[in-house]
Amino acid sequence: MTTPGHVRTAYLVKRLELAVRARLDAAVRPHGLTTAQYTALTALRGGPGMSSAQLARRSFVSPQTMQELVVNLERRGLVTRSPSPDNRRVLGISLTDAGEAELRRLDEDVDEIERQMLADLDDEQVAALREALRRCTQRLTGR
Repeated sequence: MTTPGHVRTAYLVKRLELAVRARLDAAVRPHGLTTAQYTALTALRGGPGMSSAQLARRSFVSPQTMQELVVNLERRGLVTRSPSPDNRRVLGISLTDAGEAELRRLDEDVDEIERQMLADLDDEQVAALREALRRCTQRLTGR
């Protein structure tokens, strides 16, 4: 239940999401990327060989949107697709050396966004925030 003057936590989370998204958009745009493409590349950094459907889920876009993103990233030489060893009909997507290099170039900009966002928090508060966000997400998604 809310009271007058009370701001919902969900509203604050959405405002933060929009602010981060705007900053990410500005950081990746000069590199010819969208935030969705950047998100896909970072997901691949942590899990090479994902299918397009898996990558879509981890990148918060529809499978159709991911298909378009992968085609564009592949044209730019940032990702490659190859048949999965488990299922030859499924194409696994992985970063190329050029894709990894592009992410390394962006790491400093994204690190700076996080530094600015977390500047008023000490290390313990940052750790608590991350854990709280993980728990909240797990509660709503079951993962």
